Amino acid sequence: MGGLAALAREAGHRVTGCDAGVYPPMSDQLRALGIDLIEGFDADQLQLQPDVWVIGNVVSRGNPLMEAILDARQSYQSGPQWLAEQVLAHRSVLAVAGTHGKTTTTAMLAWILEACGRKPGFLIGGVPVDFPFSARLSDPDAPFVIEADEYDTAFFDKRSKFVHYRPTTAILNNLEFDHADIFADLAAIETQFHHLVRTVPRSGRIVAEGTEPALRRVIERGCWSSLQWFDDPSGWHAGPTREQLASPAAPLGFSEFEVFQGDRSLGLCRLPLTGAHNRSNALAAVAAAAHVGVEPEQAIAALSRFGGVRRRMELRGERAGVTVIDDFAHHPTAMATTVAGLRARLPAGSRILAVFEPRSNTMKLGAMKARLAESLTEADLSFCYAQGLGWDAHEALAPLADRAQVCMTLEALVEAVVRASQPGDHILVMSNGGFGGIHQKLLDALQ
Repeated sequence: MGGLAALAREAGHRVTGCDAGVYPPMSDQLRALGIDLIEGFDADQLQLQPDVWVIGNVVSRGNPLMEAILDARQSYQSGPQWLAEQVLAHRSVLAVAGTHGKTTTTAMLAWILEACGRKPGFLIGGVPVDFPFSARLSDPDAPFVIEADEYDTAFFDKRSKFVHYRPTTAILNNLEFDHADIFADLAAIETQFHHLVRTVPRSGRIVAEGTEPALRRVIERGCWSSLQWFDDPSGWHAGPTREQLASPAAPLGFSEFEVFQGDRSLGLCRLPLTGAHNRSNALAAVAAAAHVGVEPEQAIAALSRFGGVRRRMELRGERAGVTVIDDFAHHPTAMATTVAGLRARLPAGSRILAVFEPRSNTMKLGAMKARLAESLTEADLSFCYAQGLGWDAHEALAPLADRAQVCMTLEALVEAVVRASQPGDHILVMSNGGFGGIHQKLLDALQ
């Protein structure tokens, strides 16, 4: 919604917005754009009398402002509908869907097009390092890159957001069970992904991850566009990394791999990110960019200068020889790949202290609790913030024995992490929210 607000502001509209518990970096970005932020959903905001209320899926019946809008019969529509009608209707749209990696892949694709002179519009679900803001209209004839979420559109439109976007190029990055609050099982999510596939025109292209059985099932239901697999020997794939070849390692924080399309080598990609998940994200972005005319060699070269996205392995500071890193990971698969990616970039013997809160609706419901301990096996120590959970975090983390601690308050959590830390450690904070400002609290306590 913050990105939509930025696009509306760039289009010349006066924009205000409200939410509960707004936090950086998005709140900082919106204020820098001159967009007024109102804390909470007080019905008094009805006095603003806007041309249209753009409603996000966080709002439901019972919300005092929404109830006032309905009573007053004022005009409203969902964020995805507004975006489809006002921004995407006549543009070449490149949409990035998947359970994990959407934000990073969207940022990669937007950066490739920017570096290759295409000046794309974009809407990224985080704040990219390579652009001043997370959203940009650009020229109406330029391609538009959008992060395409499978979450429902609004309380009055239960379709997935991405069915509104009608992409000409669609990346299907991966697919597993998530959003337990709205989907009964994986099959229900597969149906939504196939609805997306049905909207891609014959002249369009699907770029899909080749090792995911769920995505294979989605495509088997029907595909009317050209299809490119990645992470698949017949399509776009990567050769072994330097680490896998046991040759001299790439510089700290980088990974190197050779990019192939079938049997043809397209060159060496020197990516300023680590982890197998980021290698897959890069392959998807290169393959999608090729559909809009960017030569793969140019795309690979652009990725060597990719700056990343804030809150994705973002360095927040160092105190007393201890480094604090912030990451958006909140699903067990994402947590496992994030820890593994950090492990790959650290010198031998370095310790990782994983600090996390099960904050997403899926995690709060306990749908993934059985996978939690396994996702943290590569961390040396793990610290869980368990306030507000309806399930036993101690029991879920029992397989980690004394390598895991559970805390019920932020103060106790900070104290436990600082007490366990030692010079040379890396504290990896994982949450899809503000986490009560724990990053600065840790840095202050370490100091």
